[in-house]
Amino acid sequence: MGEESKLPLFDARVRRQLYEERVLVLDGPLDDDNGTLIATQLIALATQDASADIALWIHSPGGSVPSMLAIRDIMRLIPCDVSTLAMGIAYSAGQFLLSSGTRGKRRALPHARVLMHQGSAGIGGTAVDIELQADDLRHTRDTVLGLIAEDTGQPVERIFEDSLHDRWYTAQEALDYGFIDAIVQSFDEIAPRSRPRSGFGVTEGVGK
Repeated sequence: MGEESKLPLFDARVRRQLYEERVLVLDGPLDDDNGTLIATQLIALATQDASADIALWIHSPGGSVPSMLAIRDIMRLIPCDVSTLAMGIAYSAGQFLLSSGTRGKRRALPHARVLMHQGSAGIGGTAVDIELQADDLRHTRDTVLGLIAEDTGQPVERIFEDSLHDRWYTAQEALDYGFIDAIVQSFDEIAPRSRPRSGFGVTEGVGK
């Protein structure tokens, strides 16, 4: 396969156009770089217009727990509603961000899939190191599961049991569980709404 065929189709220009329409996109794994970018873009867009919604479109296999928690914190701090959309897959951290959206504005495309699990992490070192790491992991796990319970309306005990192993959900099952509020049926439900731009904006690095 030649280099020409490997050129990214979803480039910086497209991302910038969507950003100007108040649409942020998480495509691929969530890491420290794109997590910081999304968090700062949320702040920038909220500064531009505190009354207009921001959309977060998700097609992600998961990723960084600190980044997803930071994004959720920002989503709760800014005055704007943040709608979320599962485009193809919203797995792990993608599921967490999907269900973190504003109640009533969390959606999935009809054939999107959602995955919830507790994740995994390598533990190593001395016995003391292992004990400290295990305590930290338990704290993080309990925090994440508690927030998912809060966002879905499910008892935390059920979230714990259902997340012990990989558990996949169809769009309808995700709706029934409380990850989302609606399955997209029309273009109008997800079409960006143009607004005049004002103030400062974080557009540098939009294509990362």
